Amino acid sequence: MITMAVSLDDAVIARLTKAGEKFEVLVDPVKAYDFKRGKDVKIEDILAYPGVFHDARKADRIQDSVIQKVFGTTDAKKIAEKVIREGELQLTTEQRRKMAEDKKTQIASMIARNAVNPQTNAPHPTQRIINAMDEAGVHVDAMEPAQDQVDRVVKAIKPLLPIKIEVVAIELRVPAQYSGKASSVIRGMTSVKRDSWGSDGSYSCVIELPSGLAAEMLQRLNKITEGKIESKELRSL
Repeated sequence: MITMAVSLDDAVIARLTKAGEKFEVLVDPVKAYDFKRGKDVKIEDILAYPGVFHDARKADRIQDSVIQKVFGTTDAKKIAEKVIREGELQLTTEQRRKMAEDKKTQIASMIARNAVNPQTNAPHPTQRIINAMDEAGVHVDAMEPAQDQVDRVVKAIKPLLPIKIEVVAIELRVPAQYSGKASSVIRGMTSVKRDSWGSDGSYSCVIELPSGLAAEMLQRLNKITEGKIESKELRSL
């Protein structure tokens, strides 16, 4: 029995129409969206079932001869990659609603960790931020990363809630043997203001991010680099 990383109950359909045929695979919606946007996600962590269907809801499999003719291979993983990249994700209304609610909570929690009330310097509770988002009629994109929506949400709730995000600038230097993986993590978590690659393959950059995320990011980078990353907080850019 093959065990996949994604539950069938949580899976959605990725669909591609090609050469007059419809090809469907069952995938994790968030990981498939990340993969579609170019993020480094293993196809094994996206698929809920290692098969290609004509109609996934009816478990109607496509014949290998048809798959071979259209794609030049019968490798389900390779075909799934093409279906996700070139096709579209089919989400039900309920799936979109639940994902949007989860993303709203994620955004509010992120703001709560990184923002304060400038009048008291105390953090706002997550529920207070959610209430302000509801009152402001903030639209949350279920598929867009939470951190990419934070600035927009903060601007929307500022008229209702005194709020300020503390931002810090940090200079980083990563040794060559860890530079590839570390630079991907850095770019995935924050805004890179300046960066350069050394002749020895090392990676240096200056980043700007909410202070509440700084400790989390440095912890991840220390783990990746076995504690060999160099960091220095800057007063200003």
